[in-house]
Amino acid sequence: MSTTVLTTVAAMRAACEAARRRGATVGVVPTMGYLHEGHRSLMRAARDACDFVVVTIFVNPLQFGPNEDLDRYPRDLDGDLAACADEGIDAAFVPTVTELYPDYPPRTTVHVARLTEVLCGASRPTHFDGVTTVVAKLLSIAGPCQAYFGRKDAQQLAVIRRMTADIDLPAEIVGCPLVREPDGLARSSRNAYLDARQRAAAPRIFAALREGVAAVQSGERDPRRIETLVRNSIDVVPELKIDYVDVREADSLDAIDQIDGPVLLAVAVFCGKSRLIDNVPITVAGGDVTADLGTGWDGSTP
Repeated sequence: MSTTVLTTVAAMRAACEAARRRGATVGVVPTMGYLHEGHRSLMRAARDACDFVVVTIFVNPLQFGPNEDLDRYPRDLDGDLAACADEGIDAAFVPTVTELYPDYPPRTTVHVARLTEVLCGASRPTHFDGVTTVVAKLLSIAGPCQAYFGRKDAQQLAVIRRMTADIDLPAEIVGCPLVREPDGLARSSRNAYLDARQRAAAPRIFAALREGVAAVQSGERDPRRIETLVRNSIDVVPELKIDYVDVREADSLDAIDQIDGPVLLAVAVFCGKSRLIDNVPITVAGGDVTADLGTGWDGSTP
């Protein structure tokens, strides 16, 4: 199956409207390209649930701060379109910056308060305004749809859900499982930046998260002790420099004093120049503890 390439807002809107007119449901998978197995899992989820699926491929300059990696962000449009065709995607929306932002930088942006000021937002203060602005535009262009996002970016997923509800966008936000490499490293386009030594060190991030989960399963309920345990486990690897380790309420991302109910154990770690994020949702209900470790990991220990 070939994938139709759409390059204008008008063409994207028309394709989605035409699909709905013929009774089809529309699925949208927003990406920045350089598609990997994690993206493919989103495509498959959309393909299974929707009649007409569009993957958006756009490296959004608005979500990169000063001195971040916009210019060197990996790109492979031919490979991306081949992946879309392989997954049976109906259309790929591939706009230019000028097409999506005719007057760049845009004078209108979207801001979600509180959720964007912690975790990644603390060190990247403009990042989520860029994310919410581009996602609001993409979902407005697509119209009524289901939109698919990975849980690797757990904060992003929470922010987009809040934004979509607050401004009544006609979209259902679907969160899909985090996909890992066999050694546990969360799949990310930025993994392409890692040299051999850094790539060998990076799975320690997930190993440390698993140690945190094990401590909760053993009865620890103090979030600060879990954060210290995870931090100490990462700190033993010289290639890894911690940005944050944090345990927060899963939906609101509020700070907590006790681990109870659904929480998010989240980290951001620099490995060389690459900033890698990962998380594990943990639910404590009475004496039962469950954790979502994602998919793809083969059970090995780094």
